[in-house]
Amino acid sequence: MTMGNNTKFKKKAPNTETLKHPTKPPKPTSTCSFHSVFPEDAREVEFLKDYIAWPDTPFVPANYSLNDTTYAAQSTLTILPHNGGRRWHVGDQLEVLIQMNDFNGRPKKFGGDVLFARLHSHAVHAGVVGKVLDHCNGSYTAVFPLLWEGSAQVEVILSHSSEAVTIMEILNLKQPKIFFQSVFRFGSVTETAICNVCLNAPLEQLCNYTDIRTGEPWYCYKPKKLKCEHRITHSFGGFKPLPLENNLFKIGVNMNTAIRASGPFTITILPKVKVLNKTVPAYMSGKDVRSRPVGYYYQGAWRALDGTIVHQFNNATSMSHCLKGKVIHMYGDSTIRQWFQYLTEKMPDLKKFNNKSPQKAGPFIALDYTKNILLTFRCHGPPICFSNLPVSELHFIANELDSVVGGSNTVVVIGIWAHFNTFPVEVYIRRLLSIRRAVERLLTRAPGTLVIIRTANPKRLTLRESMIINDYCLLKRDKILRAIFKEVNVQLLDAWEMTQAHYLPNDLHPPPPIIKNMVDVVLSHICPPAGNFKDASMN
Repeated sequence: MTMGNNTKFKKKAPNTETLKHPTKPPKPTSTCSFHSVFPEDAREVEFLKDYIAWPDTPFVPANYSLNDTTYAAQSTLTILPHNGGRRWHVGDQLEVLIQMNDFNGRPKKFGGDVLFARLHSHAVHAGVVGKVLDHCNGSYTAVFPLLWEGSAQVEVILSHSSEAVTIMEILNLKQPKIFFQSVFRFGSVTETAICNVCLNAPLEQLCNYTDIRTGEPWYCYKPKKLKCEHRITHSFGGFKPLPLENNLFKIGVNMNTAIRASGPFTITILPKVKVLNKTVPAYMSGKDVRSRPVGYYYQGAWRALDGTIVHQFNNATSMSHCLKGKVIHMYGDSTIRQWFQYLTEKMPDLKKFNNKSPQKAGPFIALDYTKNILLTFRCHGPPICFSNLPVSELHFIANELDSVVGGSNTVVVIGIWAHFNTFPVEVYIRRLLSIRRAVERLLTRAPGTLVIIRTANPKRLTLRESMIINDYCLLKRDKILRAIFKEVNVQLLDAWEMTQAHYLPNDLHPPPPIIKNMVDVVLSHICPPAGNFKDASMN
């Protein structure tokens, strides 16, 4: 409740000044750990941290020479011959050897570089992600399944050098790289205080907003004159000062730059060889997990390799037919909000209710009364980098799931990743474990509920963002999400591969062609061929 708008508080407060600057935090006398988890989760947290462990490097930030670090222009990729020659057919695998060298052209002796590999064809708008294996000696192997006929071009990108990874690891072991603030108001007195998952101060100097049901912590420094109950808004405060290692974070040099080919980097893929004894390619059998992507693009459309038949929902008729009688609840960040916006834009009968919610945060609701379709979106709870969000709208996904009735006509969509990249990994693990428990409770009481979880995706990098919200940290959190929900009856939408395999540049918010393909996958899960859904407008 906003106290300043209540008539019974019209009496002039003893002091009516409005502070122009945030309340200065008190001198720290104790430390509130950012790495705390529930005791029952401690073992799983340690397992997950080991699971995402990156290869060790001998790099010492305090004493290094740039000439000894990874340099993309001196590194090479080489397409390896297939069966002694250079003839490839659909169903074969393409292997590429990558040798990372330093600024002096000397081969690196250890691994740890962050490399992304893609095989693509502009002619047929096709693309697939390659699996990269780190040999921990400066060399890497990228493996691609060959899925279409015609030309295909290899592309390997150095996202971050192993030396930059060391810097980022050091930063992520410390406190969050961003901070938040809240406005407190009572009558005509207003104060602003710094907030975060944890703060360096004893509890008596903090307002404790830890969620009672989930145990998710959130604190603000106590305002000088007002009470903790007078908090009314949540906002992103800014970035904490960071020691920018400019030499290790140069776009086009040792960050987000292509590795040159030592020879040809384009191949021609011939039609599949017909054999009497039909065998399943390794990438489809699961025998070689290095080369087993979840899907690929062809003619601009996503084709799944995990058994999902992906339809093309190209008009409002096909989409509304699929969603008829459905309740779809969407929870998460702005990358989930993109899906909500796409559906409401493409389906004119799905009317968005104007409830004056914040443009970025929501909550939003849309309804097609005739076809009995309900669509909602709500952002996840803190930490979330939106501005001027009423604290009454800070809802945790786990709590929201506990209020969902569920059933065969209910779809739950979850996407939570981007706002956790600036925090120690335990913060993200703790949140996902809380959500997993709520998902399991939902599926226990309503097993027919369809739950779809969106993974993270790589993004466009700038110098500052490379130190704060980088693909290396996103990659590790993506692995965590997959591991946590591996044994749960949910559908994962692989936004990582769907973004990386596409010809358009990486972006935190994927462009419309990728969003269209993502929504097509979501709708294909909602309306699988085994059901009674059929529409001639689908390809």
